[in-house]
Amino acid sequence: MESQHVCAVGDARDMTAVDDASVDLVVTSPPYPMIEMWDDAFTTLNPAIGDALASGDGGRAFDLMHAELAHVWDELDRVVRPGGIVCINVGDATRSIDGHFSQFPNHARIVEHVTDRGFHPLPDVLWRKPTNKASKFMGSGMLPTNAYVTLEHEYILVFRKGEGTRQFEPGSERRYESAYFWEERNEWFSDVWTDIAGTVQTRHVDDAIRNRSAAYPLAIPYRLVNMYSIYGDTVLDPFWGTGTTTLAAMLAGRDSVGYELDPGVAESFDDRLADLPERSTAVVDRRLDSHREFVAERRAAGDDPAYEAEHYDFPVVTKQEKEIRFYEVTTVDETATGYRIAYDPR
Repeated sequence: MESQHVCAVGDARDMTAVDDASVDLVVTSPPYPMIEMWDDAFTTLNPAIGDALASGDGGRAFDLMHAELAHVWDELDRVVRPGGIVCINVGDATRSIDGHFSQFPNHARIVEHVTDRGFHPLPDVLWRKPTNKASKFMGSGMLPTNAYVTLEHEYILVFRKGEGTRQFEPGSERRYESAYFWEERNEWFSDVWTDIAGTVQTRHVDDAIRNRSAAYPLAIPYRLVNMYSIYGDTVLDPFWGTGTTTLAAMLAGRDSVGYELDPGVAESFDDRLADLPERSTAVVDRRLDSHREFVAERRAAGDDPAYEAEHYDFPVVTKQEKEIRFYEVTTVDETATGYRIAYDPR
């Protein structure tokens, strides 16, 4: 098995490298409007945003930032196939503008803009970032009424393109091999994720490095790619950044396309591929070992799973899991537009 990955340096508001209705899944985390570290990036797209911030008009800046993101949602309407899924990781922002503290509901504005383009919202996920200490607070501490809760969660907004679900040929081998385990289903399809820790990313702004804590960890796109696509599907990230979605697609045996404005950020992606085969093996080991532990616990409780996996030496709970199959990365080759990954079945 092989996968192909395109890494395009360009503006996601005009994704010329992506054909109409060619994307099966979008997994992305855009710049968050009204988070200060993204002010310069948004102002570069529209100088009126900087003017609004300078004049203390937070509401207008918020509207203008989302207007820029909306051009990308227009492109998603073009490139996502009917029945395709869009997953957008985003957090709300809190900020004092002109002496007034308030929350800016990024998730609500994105839901509004994406559904206006004909996408249908599906149940979303809250993932709680276990990075803030219990002693952290915002506002006046112990004295009512001017204290505020600390934002410790982000949203994964999920949408489907069009009204119908995606159709597959009966008995699709790619689909059945892409199954997840019963116990993974029970964990992954919960609407609150507390088992994924944030990570630390850095962004270069005016030659300074700003740390952004609790950023987009690999576990999120890897989980979403396995939940909402099958082997050989194409996964798009229009806000590619450090390439976390592409890395997840590589590990999961999917094709991918990523768009990134900053060529310097895109060029650093090679560093993340040095140990990809070893990382792939570790990911597969972890999932297989976790399932074996699950089976041992069920057997100890007198509840042996009913079906035998066709490719492995363990049972599974449901008939749909019988053909599950994992693939490990063997080689990574550069191409004219990105990378080609080869796999062997485990």
